[in-house]
Amino acid sequence: MSIQRTQAIKPSKHPYISVNSSISQGSPVISGTRIRVIDIVIEYDRLGLTPDQILDAHPQLKLEAVHDALSYYYENRDFFDNLIRKKKEIIKKISQKSPSILKKAIG
Repeated sequence: MSIQRTQAIKPSKHPYISVNSSISQGSPVISGTRIRVIDIVIEYDRLGLTPDQILDAHPQLKLEAVHDALSYYYENRDFFDNLIRKKKEIIKKISQKSPSILKKAIG
């Protein structure tokens, strides 16, 4: 009689993160939502919100999902930081071509 060994299924390193080309143009999102990892990162790292404040803004999320999104960011930090930098450059170029109507009105 031989003993069959079964290979344990290794849990996903980021169980709350998914990437699907038909959701948010393939940007990593929190599974089951359209909330992108980059959005959580901007709220946390750039706006200074705590994970609890992020939950207040997105009550459909679990705290574990927010932390998983942040973990995913830190493991892929160069990619996300470059993406944020490129988007800021695009916004700057657009704003230079089309100045803010509100800024003109305020003076």
